[in-house]
Amino acid sequence: MEEKIAAVQMRDITKSFGKVVANDKVWLDIYRGEILALLGENGSGKTTLMNMLSGIYYPDEGQIFVDGKEVVIRSPKDAFSLGIGMIHQHFKLVDVLTAAENIVLGLKEPGKLDLAAASRRIRAICDAYGFEVDPDQKIYDMSVSQKQTVEIVKVLYRGADILILDEPTAVLTPQETDKLFAVLRNMRNDGKAIVIITHKMHEVEDLSDRVAVLRHGHFVGDMLTASTNAQEMTNMMVGHPVVLNIDRPEPVNSKPRLEVKNLTVRSIDGVLKLDDVSFVANSGEILGIAGISGCGQKELLEAIAGLQVVESGSITYLGDNGETEELIGKDPLQIADLGVSLSFVPEDRLGMGLVGSMDLADNMMLRSFRRSRSIFTDRKSPRTLAEQVVSDLEVSTPGISTPVRRLSGGNVQKVLVGREIASAPTVLLTAYAVRGLDINSSYTIYDLINQQKARGVAVVYVGEDLDVLLELCDKILVLCGGKVSGIIDGRGATKRKVGMMMTKLGGDSADE
Repeated sequence: MEEKIAAVQMRDITKSFGKVVANDKVWLDIYRGEILALLGENGSGKTTLMNMLSGIYYPDEGQIFVDGKEVVIRSPKDAFSLGIGMIHQHFKLVDVLTAAENIVLGLKEPGKLDLAAASRRIRAICDAYGFEVDPDQKIYDMSVSQKQTVEIVKVLYRGADILILDEPTAVLTPQETDKLFAVLRNMRNDGKAIVIITHKMHEVEDLSDRVAVLRHGHFVGDMLTASTNAQEMTNMMVGHPVVLNIDRPEPVNSKPRLEVKNLTVRSIDGVLKLDDVSFVANSGEILGIAGISGCGQKELLEAIAGLQVVESGSITYLGDNGETEELIGKDPLQIADLGVSLSFVPEDRLGMGLVGSMDLADNMMLRSFRRSRSIFTDRKSPRTLAEQVVSDLEVSTPGISTPVRRLSGGNVQKVLVGREIASAPTVLLTAYAVRGLDINSSYTIYDLINQQKARGVAVVYVGEDLDVLLELCDKILVLCGGKVSGIIDGRGATKRKVGMMMTKLGGDSADE
């Protein structure tokens, strides 16, 4: 390959937050006509580095060159004038406006705002790369992947030809991910420079041309994707060899713990979300729930935890001595007191699960304050719990009194999941436990879930990654459009079979 000049050269880039050095003398080159995957564990400095390129942070030291010329980027506006645009994990869209209004928001164009002309330009961009966007659709009517598309079109509309996407597939279904990848390849072939920050190794292998790895804020190296593999990339990220297979210990004396019969749930606007769903979750087993996003997994877990109104059916909790409790009709606190714990990692981690301005210990207290009966909340046990979660899950934080909003997304997640697992449940309902986590942290969480299984907890696991469901779970319940498409043994299941059952009612009957 002839020596071509990089679109972006970052040299000796350093950035600290208090005592934490997020980036330490990082060198990175980004080329046009190439998709670069930026890899590293949570807190390794990937997002911080890209935030400096996109004008959100300003480096403490170092230089940035664009097309060979040194530049100073002090704001996202400066970045846009250089053709650099970033699409963040958490979208920055105004819900009540249309796609077109969001795309032109804040642009100073000469003359009166011509929305019709803007819509024409948006459609032209969509046609060029294969996006599907209705310029007149309101943001609040959109799915997560449609919102993401609007964010990408927004930066293209502003003239960006160097695009950075932070965890672009974290909340997309496999089908939506394929669509996004097709668009990104079209953009690369058009000569744009694309950087994706991701944790999903198979996506890196499938999509990127080159891989760059950061570890603890240092640049470790880069190589062509074609000449490396998942194992080598993981070892570079973590700094030592990592075993990439998930344990699946045989269940020991499992017995029914939760029996769901003929469960039917409708959304507030009357849409059928769960249609006559029946299954049994056993203690000491992991029951995986597979299905395309939005096919009822969320409603199922929320119905069991008492957060969702049920139209008909029963959910029975079976105690150790044969006693039974009907959960429908109980409030979430009564259900939690039986030991049914819901760890739901939402698409918006800080919106639902944690309070960003509170520190780690106080966020732990949100989970455990009901345990203490005195009017003075017991502050000691949440502190101990916070310390335990930080050490077990290697949460990267200056200390447990750090506000949660100052942690990286993956570290926020570890706090959320650790908090639920530490509540010593008898039934653990967990959804998207490893969403956005690096490979090492994900394996720590799988290990924690397996420890719960060994303690005799009935685990119901909803996950986005089919490969993981097939390796981790003892049984897999497949949902398709709110109906049970089948329950199969995790040990003999194949990805293709589960995929078929997810998209159409087929495969085995729901018999054990």
